[in-house]
Amino acid sequence: MNLHEYQGKSILKSFGVAIQEGKVVDKVEDAVAACKELTEETGTEWYVVKAQIHAGGRGKGTVTETGSHGVVLAKGIDKVEDTVSGILGGHLVTAQTSATGKKVNKVLIAQDVYYPGDSEPEEYYMSVLLDRESGRNTIMYSTEGGMDIETVAHDTPHLIFKEEIDPRVGIQGFQLRKIAFNLGLSGQAFKQMTKFVAKLYSAYEGCDAAMFEINPVLKTSDDKIIAVDSKVTLDGNGLFRHPDYAAMRDKTEEDPTEVEADEAGLNFVKLDGNVGCMVNGAGLAMATMDIIKLSGGSPANFLDVGGTADAERVEKAFGIILKDPNVKAILINIFGGIVRCDRVAQGVVDAYKAFGKFPVPLIVRLQGTNAVEAKQLIDDSGLDVISVVLLQEAADKVSEVLA
Repeated sequence: MNLHEYQGKSILKSFGVAIQEGKVVDKVEDAVAACKELTEETGTEWYVVKAQIHAGGRGKGTVTETGSHGVVLAKGIDKVEDTVSGILGGHLVTAQTSATGKKVNKVLIAQDVYYPGDSEPEEYYMSVLLDRESGRNTIMYSTEGGMDIETVAHDTPHLIFKEEIDPRVGIQGFQLRKIAFNLGLSGQAFKQMTKFVAKLYSAYEGCDAAMFEINPVLKTSDDKIIAVDSKVTLDGNGLFRHPDYAAMRDKTEEDPTEVEADEAGLNFVKLDGNVGCMVNGAGLAMATMDIIKLSGGSPANFLDVGGTADAERVEKAFGIILKDPNVKAILINIFGGIVRCDRVAQGVVDAYKAFGKFPVPLIVRLQGTNAVEAKQLIDDSGLDVISVVLLQEAADKVSEVLA
């Protein structure tokens, strides 16, 4: 589950991580009051207005309606309302969004932390995530903060450092010092960085995160270390332990069909192809997507209906698949282990009839428990359904209907 920047920062702060303070508003008329409150708390007189969407590159992105960027510095409280109105309610297009962008429903008004002092502010990159190859949590960091980490990795890979952490003992003091040393820090900034990293790692473990990414981590002109941004992904499998974090889910940032499928108990991921898939089991779903690709088609979705593919569930799955105008055919591939194939077949027939005239060709392959009865049921239904036995037959039929 992805979080907004302000939500990620609230989690970081709860674990003692120093952050760039801010106030969230969803109305232009609330902006000045938020700024006054922020000034009372931090003393800031300049304000950074940040669009809150689930996408990176906001600072370089453009709001289509106004031409504003997604991150703008307002140099004074008198500039705030105009700045907020140029972002809030518009559609922000970045390198990580579609061409239409994402609507900005909230903005974060944050304190200015790039104030003058004894030294120049410096930006670093830092993330914590699981390295699946080593089976260990890994802190990845770089002196090249504020830039796309992909660009840094491509152009200057020697400037990216990694620190693997043994989960049996947790992060150690020598590792904290090594990170601060590799970032070229000394004195007070060195001490602040070791504390920052220790608390960041505690936050990562404590909230069952899949990833924490902070770009940039800032060394201020007076040697404080703070998180200026935060990109946080929580492990959905751990949310039952964190109902307060689960409540942070913003469904408006997700694909509507994926939200609908999730609420119906279906495992669904929208793709860009032309053949809808309805399968039970993730492994069989992947194999089905492969066979569609080999047959000359392209999967329009991943959809696992699970072990209870009754008529209601199948009809719901049909409805979700057919919301995609790119779908030119649907392939149902069910293996009847726990679920009986004849029950699935009856569900397909009932759901098909419920739609009246079905808009695209439907290919059905049912194998396993009561597969013979299932095929007979579909063949005798009188409906325009293509029933097959072998996976190769299914692939051939996909090729035919797409030709």
